[in-house]
Order: sequence, then structure tokens, then C-alpha cells
Amino acid sequence: MITELAESECNFLGFEISGKVTLEEEKEWVQKFEDCLEHHQKLNVLIVLDEGATWGVDAGIEGIKWVMKHMKSIDKTAFVSSRNVWKWLVSIDSFFAAMVGIQEKHFDHSGLAAAWKWIKH
Repeated sequence: MITELAESECNFLGFEISGKVTLEEEKEWVQKFEDCLEHHQKLNVLIVLDEGATWGVDAGIEGIKWVMKHMKSIDKTAFVSSRNVWKWLVSIDSFFAAMVGIQEKHFDHSGLAAAWKWIKH
């Protein structure tokens, strides 16, 4: 499930991911990004991942296709998770993201406030 966080505003969007993300949820999520891009040139996104956060294959492919098409519209992405696997994935992906101008950073759950501060500055 994807839930938008109350702290979201303008082009600073925050979401919590729990359980398995379906294709329908992914499409709704992508539409929120599209709506934001109608008013802003760049997105800054904070994603809180719970212990069981996963994507279905169709949802994952949909998300990858959107990111590939809109890379230049993403400024910063903060990932908040207590799982080491997400920390490792973000550290690997941040190398490739930097090549296209996207800043990515991982935060522990205790660093949620710091993650919001980072995407807003």
C-alpha cells in the first residue's frame, strides 16, 4: 500500500510504502507525480519503507518506465528504512542516479526529520 504523508507539500512529496505495491497503486502514485510536475519543474521525494515493502513485477516495471522517462524531473529522493538491504540498494543506485543529476540518500527511521530537511534544502 502507498500512503501519502501529511507533510507533503508542493514538489516535496512523502509516501509510506507497506506490504506489496500493486499495479493499480503504482499507477495512482505515478499520477500524483504527474500532477505535481504540471506545476513544478522538479520533484523531491521521500519514501518510507516498512519491513514488508515489496513491489509486484507489473508495478515495478511501471515505476521503472516512469522514472526512465522523467529522470530530468527528479532532484532528490530520500529513502527511509531500517532494513540494510534498502541501505545497500540506495548506495548502489545513488551512483547511477548521480550520473543523471538525481541525488539519493538513505536514512534510518530515526532520521525521518533529517530526511525531510534534506529533500527541502
